[in-house]
Order: sequence, then C-alpha cells, then structure tokens
Amino acid sequence: MSRAQLALNVDDLEAAVEFYSKLFATAPAKRRDGYANFAVAEPPLKRVLFEQPGKGGTINHLGVEVESTELVGAAQARLAGAGLATAVEDGVACCYARQDKVWVEGPSGEPWEIYTVLEDVEMPAGPAADGGPRHRGGVLRRRGRGGRGTAGSAACC
Repeated sequence: MSRAQLALNVDDLEAAVEFYSKLFATAPAKRRDGYANFAVAEPPLKRVLFEQPGKGGTINHLGVEVESTELVGAAQARLAGAGLATAVEDGVACCYARQDKVWVEGPSGEPWEIYTVLEDVEMPAGPAADGGPRHRGGVLRRRGRGGRGTAGSAACC
C-alpha cells in the first residue's frame, strides 16, 4: 500500500498529538521525544509531527511511502527520466527508522521524498543524527543534483 506523507512542524507536540488523534480517530503509531507519527488507514496518510517551537503550522516536508526498495528505485528512474534532479539515500537512519529513499524538490523548493521503511531503529540523538529534522528544503543543493547519499547524510524521514 502506498500512502501520502505530510510532515508538520508543531509548537506543542502533546496538543498536536491530541488533535490529530481525534481528527483521524487513531493513536500515534510511533512516539518519541519531540516526534510522533500516525499511520492513518483512511484516507491513506502518514502524518509526521516534529516539535519545533516557534515554527508550528509549517510544512517540514512531503512524501510518499511505498512498499519496497524496488518501488523507490522505479520512482527515482521515472523522476530522473522526466528531467527532475534527484538525491538518493540508501539505508539512511532517521525518524526512528532505517529507510531507502529518493528526494526531489518542488518548484518552490519544498522537499518531497519517496521512501520505504526497512526497519525501526532507536535514535538516542533524536529524529536526525544532528539532533533535529533536516528536511527544510535545499536537499538537492546540499547533496548535489542527482547525487547518492549514505546513511545520515542529507535528509531524513
């Protein structure tokens, strides 16, 4: 099953979890300090929340979760074939999971990822290795157009 992902920055994680639990009639699938995600069945949606006081209500990043690494590779080939710059990351650990993914940027610089979750992992430093979410745009500028990343290199979630 594929599903859209919408990752938001929130001022107050507890208040956001309470609201989205009610809105989607589901509890978080994963909770960590400053982080929560919801696997919403209907409509198919992955809702991710990052506690970022002062930045509440802003988009962190957008994405599509797919079922396999093969589908990530197919998406990368399709996007590159359509002339879009991509940044590939294999086995990256972020958002408390190991993932394979490809990043592209929308026309206004909004970061999009197409990814698959390989396994859950614990991350004592938080959702990203540098202590905070790294998907705030500029993914391709940081990685280089069409570049391949390594675990923990450019962006996550």
